[in-house]
Amino acid sequence: MTAVRLAAIDATGLSLDALVVGLTGGKRDAKIDIPASSGLGAAERRRILDALRTLAVKPKTGEAIKLPGVAGVEAPLIVCVPIGATADEITPELLRRAAGAGTMSLNGIERVGIAMPGDTPAEVAATAQGAMLGSYRFESFRGAGTPTPVRGPKTVTVLTGTHRDRHVREAVRQAEIVAQEVCRARDLVNTPPSALHPKELAAQALAAVAGLDVTTQVLDERGLKRGKFGGILAVGQGSANSPRLVRLAYRPARSKIHVALVGKGITFDSGGLSLKPPTAMETMKCDMGGAAAVIAATAAIARLGLPASVTTYAACAENMPSGTAQRPGDVLTTYGGRTVEVLNTDAEGRLVLADALVRAGEDEPDVIIDVATLTGAQMVALGNRISAVMGNDDDLRDDIVHSAAMVGEQFWPMPLPVELRESLDSPIADIANIGDRMGGMLTAGLFLQDFISDDTAWAHLDIAGPAFNEAAPHGYTPKGGTGVAVRTLVQIVRDLADSNSL
Repeated sequence: MTAVRLAAIDATGLSLDALVVGLTGGKRDAKIDIPASSGLGAAERRRILDALRTLAVKPKTGEAIKLPGVAGVEAPLIVCVPIGATADEITPELLRRAAGAGTMSLNGIERVGIAMPGDTPAEVAATAQGAMLGSYRFESFRGAGTPTPVRGPKTVTVLTGTHRDRHVREAVRQAEIVAQEVCRARDLVNTPPSALHPKELAAQALAAVAGLDVTTQVLDERGLKRGKFGGILAVGQGSANSPRLVRLAYRPARSKIHVALVGKGITFDSGGLSLKPPTAMETMKCDMGGAAAVIAATAAIARLGLPASVTTYAACAENMPSGTAQRPGDVLTTYGGRTVEVLNTDAEGRLVLADALVRAGEDEPDVIIDVATLTGAQMVALGNRISAVMGNDDDLRDDIVHSAAMVGEQFWPMPLPVELRESLDSPIADIANIGDRMGGMLTAGLFLQDFISDDTAWAHLDIAGPAFNEAAPHGYTPKGGTGVAVRTLVQIVRDLADSNSL
């Protein structure tokens, strides 16, 4: 894991292998510049800008332009990254993306300096966090014969004139913890399903909170049968790898609110007997992205010592076709007694969530938030970078959107139209697991709402597209698992604790 340091604004005297420099301007004919607050002297800034002009480079946002070192900077490589704004338009998220793009462009470089404008706690923390997230590499399954090692920077040194300010240092410490947990979620999503079946995902959840003030419980197949968790059992019955339900409980002494987090943990989704096309299965190791997010967020919340009680459930199963798999037309009984007619075995995430949501409600939280790679309809509606948020409480839904924006994640509020609920009616059970094809993301949310008590504020986060980046890396977001929702969950818990409004 990349380590973050803070250093004085002067880059001289540092032993660096590369220096990442943020460029302002470049849009609406604004002159490209390196602000004085970036940590470089006037002479060094001028030499870098002269080199860019000599090369006739026109920087584009998100690109990393590599130059040889310049006099006055003790680094053999300069990486110029356009921030995408003028000096007075810069936001923490733009700094986060620029720093991430810079470190992501460096492979096998151990010591990296970051010179970005901004010296407030939020700005320096965003720069540090972006650099850490951009340094992420998933190396666990590369063989000894890999010709070119894939390694991110070992240390990142952020240059700032406020490096001794206690508020800056504390903001960076917290940003580092959250970044580490985002990377944990990325690791879990990127791990092949052969190495991350439900039992192992449960073990990883326990490892994430080991040594923290968090109590744990794991229900295996026997415990699930004894507890009558019919949704989780039905989804997992076609697999040789039995399902699990993980419970994590964080109870600080000065808790101001109780939040339940519920995550979909389908370690591989074949679709079951409603089999997916082969190409649609290629990324289905990511179908436990919701569980990865709530596990990592819980660890971050406990490490940060936030004054909020958190109870987390990760519903873990593998959805496979076999002679023992559930069939279209089956009726199952979920935890709590509601029956579900299964019309499509590929709508399995909502079945495991149904069990976990009812169980979470028994803990009497003030708020329940579930996170799931739930529907392809989410990607149709919002694309691959924007997640959806629905719920039974407009204030909570809007609070999540606001909290997400504060940490640089994109969530969009979506409705739960009551007229779509009747499409989930079943002639033989309490509810069917699919409804109208049009508005499929919304009917999935309406299905989940049936398992929430009317007096509990609840929000559903559909992260189907943003959880796994199949396109080229961008900013601090790598190809593969993104760790989406971790930062949002930590921030909403922080905000709810601060306001204690519910």
